[in-house]
Amino acid sequence: MIEPSKKVCLRTFGCQMNAYDSLRMAGMLADMGYAQVEEPDAADLIVLNTCSVRRLAEEKVYSYVGELKRLKREKPWLIIGVGGCVAQQEGDKLLRRLPHLDFVFGPDAVPSLPGLVGDALRGKRQAMTKLGPSAAPSQIIIPTAPGLRAMVTVMTGCDNFCSYCVVPYVRGRERSRPAGEVLQEVNALVEAGVREITLLGQNVNSYHDPDSGLDFAGLLARVNEVKDLWRIRFTTSHPKDLGQGLIEAMAGLDKVMEQMHLPAQSGSNRMLKAMNRGYTREKYLEQVRRLREKVPAVALGSDIIVGFPGESQEDFEQSLSLLREVRYDFLYSFKYSDRPFTRAGRLEDKLDEDTKGSRLVELQALQRVIGLQEHQAQVGRVEEVLVEGPAKHGQGLMSGRSRAGRVVNFPGPPELTGSLVMVRITQGRENSLAGELIPATGENTA
Repeated sequence: MIEPSKKVCLRTFGCQMNAYDSLRMAGMLADMGYAQVEEPDAADLIVLNTCSVRRLAEEKVYSYVGELKRLKREKPWLIIGVGGCVAQQEGDKLLRRLPHLDFVFGPDAVPSLPGLVGDALRGKRQAMTKLGPSAAPSQIIIPTAPGLRAMVTVMTGCDNFCSYCVVPYVRGRERSRPAGEVLQEVNALVEAGVREITLLGQNVNSYHDPDSGLDFAGLLARVNEVKDLWRIRFTTSHPKDLGQGLIEAMAGLDKVMEQMHLPAQSGSNRMLKAMNRGYTREKYLEQVRRLREKVPAVALGSDIIVGFPGESQEDFEQSLSLLREVRYDFLYSFKYSDRPFTRAGRLEDKLDEDTKGSRLVELQALQRVIGLQEHQAQVGRVEEVLVEGPAKHGQGLMSGRSRAGRVVNFPGPPELTGSLVMVRITQGRENSLAGELIPATGENTA
């Protein structure tokens, strides 16, 4: 690695896939001699890794890049690049609209970042947004200090074409990485000190090893065998593709955590059909029943969109009733927004912003009540916690996550960081649990 002499400010918008790509970018740029800084004013290079799944995220990117125009005037040598899904969506239109921008690159062009930076230093402006045939990174990049938890992409793209979603257009069709490469990356991360891996994909249920045909349940079994790896999580699962094999893997593999993100998007069959989700409310609830039958302690999360075109008050009420029936531990909820290329963007009967906004407020208020009740129901349980470090709030408190992914804060010494400890839950709060450490004769430390 070249001794750092230049500074890069790398900003990430959006999902875990983007966060994973940003880590790869940081490693490539470190090899070029770029040290990371938090503030753009201190940087010689600014790279934005963007998301276009929600219109608000896209608008934030345009606003942020626009604000950098002043900085470019003050520092003419400053290089500015935009990557990710907005870059893939807009392509060279970004260069035309923002003359102070130097380069644009899509998710599949991440390996080309060093070359793009080099060309920009020589005055060449360009957009690189061609989707590639493979989901595999051109090289495995392991951060020098990756921490206890890390992400590994197992597949990219999506074949579902939900009517509201831009992902198939900006990340391409489904492409799975060979299992051997996934395992190579997992092993390298574990050797660097990682103890928890999250396997990423737009729809991990559709994973299919291009070399052996191994499915996602089989991949989990392989990762479960990695020595010194303690925990495995994964996201995201599509309800229509949740098979019994994956449920059995969750129940039978000791390192696979009791947590699943299973986006419903709506509780209304009419809306689910309009969204092209490929399942009904009844089918979704059957999947939840089968999962909880085999994995009783599972913590479930979901996504819900409010205000989809044509959503009636009755449709919205069915989403509220789905929350009451399933009782999610965590929920990501959004107002519908038109996205480029999508079928829903061409639908009529759009709802006004006030209606969408009031429905979102009502949905989120209900989820806060349910989430608090679910956390309060954990009081008295003994949970295995992977200690991540001092709690953000509260002197003398340590913080970590239970197997179900809940944040747990408890009194303890900093030396517990990197340990698996047992904690008795004493209080359930809206966003976390409080507990007390159960002394052990031996500690499992990293």
